Amino acid sequence: MADPVEDLVLDLLEWIGPHSRPYAETVEAWRTSCPRLPVWEEAHDRGFLEHCNEPGRGARLLVSAKGREHLRAHRGLAAWREESGAPETANDA
Repeated sequence: MADPVEDLVLDLLEWIGPHSRPYAETVEAWRTSCPRLPVWEEAHDRGFLEHCNEPGRGARLLVSAKGREHLRAHRGLAAWREESGAPETANDA
């Protein structure tokens, strides 16, 4: 049986996407009261998320390089490339 937390961590990383999202929006959308599904905490503990403070935009979250690599290994990043307009590189294949 697949680990539900792992699948949800991947879903969270995909939801954040290739651009930063507001911290408050992310916390609100991914809040859970179930101690058996610590999605937010798991992604943070694994180093898959980065926090930044953008002038005029406030606290933001983005997927770290480690998080992008995890997504690449498990789901690929083709959708992110299309959305962000980033070219595909030999390292992405």
